[in-house]
Amino acid sequence: MWRLKRCGKVLGALGVLWLAIASTCLAGQETAKLEIVHTEHGPNSQEAQAAHYLVLVSLDGFRWDYAKRDAAEHLLALGKEGVWAPEGMLPSFPSLTFPNHLAIVTGLYPEHHGIVTNQFYDPQRKEHYAIRSPKAVTDGTWYSGVPLWSLAEIQGMRAACLFWPGSEAEIAGARPTFYARFNDKVDEKARIHQVIVWLKLPAAERPHFITLYFSNVDHAGHLFGPDAPETRAAIHTVDALVGALKKELDATGLPVDLVVLSDHGMAEVQGNWITLDKFADLKGFETDGGLLYSEKEEDRERVYNQLKKASSDFIVYRRKMVAANLHYNSNAREGDPVVIPTGPYMIRAHGPAAGQTELKLPAGMHGYDPDTMPEMKAIFFAAGPDIKQGVTVGPFENVNLYPWMAHLLGLHPAKNDGSLNVLAGTLRDNGDVRGKED
Repeated sequence: MWRLKRCGKVLGALGVLWLAIASTCLAGQETAKLEIVHTEHGPNSQEAQAAHYLVLVSLDGFRWDYAKRDAAEHLLALGKEGVWAPEGMLPSFPSLTFPNHLAIVTGLYPEHHGIVTNQFYDPQRKEHYAIRSPKAVTDGTWYSGVPLWSLAEIQGMRAACLFWPGSEAEIAGARPTFYARFNDKVDEKARIHQVIVWLKLPAAERPHFITLYFSNVDHAGHLFGPDAPETRAAIHTVDALVGALKKELDATGLPVDLVVLSDHGMAEVQGNWITLDKFADLKGFETDGGLLYSEKEEDRERVYNQLKKASSDFIVYRRKMVAANLHYNSNAREGDPVVIPTGPYMIRAHGPAAGQTELKLPAGMHGYDPDTMPEMKAIFFAAGPDIKQGVTVGPFENVNLYPWMAHLLGLHPAKNDGSLNVLAGTLRDNGDVRGKED
């Protein structure tokens, strides 16, 4: 399950779990069978059947500069055929897996779609959310916004998700017509095969929006660091998968727009664990990783004052005063005070209990502010019948993808934090007619 596999909580401490699971995934153990769930929504509407197709591929942890650095030929060819962002795409803060996959498909910053990190506490629910918890991940009440697959289903278009965060939950009243239960041991070629199987269904049943996910580069980056030979090998592996997918999509003869992106980048971890209870008395606080929660204002202010000048390795804010560019100041799930690293450091509220083994630091990590750490930037490549050829775009926030993708599919987007205007110049119709927000 996701929750037993995912790495990536810069404000938390999952160290042994990250490394053990990533090691297992990279060790080439036996493959697992793909488990597909079918949700009955009826056939595509006549309007949906006339629409083009969108295949959205995530290469988890694929940093913005990897493609050029390591000559990822298939990705670079896709960019030349269509559109790409040579200086990268800006993830939402925190630049973590679940928050950003959901930002991409809802157009909402994490504090608005509700998954503010990979693991957090909700003071109102008095419950913890964690990506390694099947109960939490599949419970749609944790999520806000309308993911693109739900938007499609609501508007009469069938959708399919193969390993996309949130796709196993019922969000905004809908699940995808087809979705896969997450299992990272499923062979990568089997994943591509499943996409093609879906596209070969009869027109009434065929999904027009399909997601696909690969985690190879993220695993390698955590285990070995962004510059390691193992990470470079993983880059070439997923680049070859993109090439294979593109060839298969072209062979269908269908009008398919292919979008390949990532959720975040990767940086080499520096220093040792930064443990907040060494600087402040956290008595009375609920904690989750590096997030701090107290019901008492006097405790929140006290700990803020104890931490604000404690170290140059982090900045401390009262939640309402968090820098505006982070869009991280209005959701109680973010905690208060909010501690933000100033570099590629690992922060936690508490160390291991007496007698427990110290957690091993990962070699690479993400989750940091992309405005101050360019290593956090992600990739963006796209090509297809609705996308202009030979266009480059400057860095843009990933929430702008939602209205853009809705436009490609002819859907009316739900309320979101993005704008179609940001990427309208990449579209053959310049964003005209379709895709206006309700």
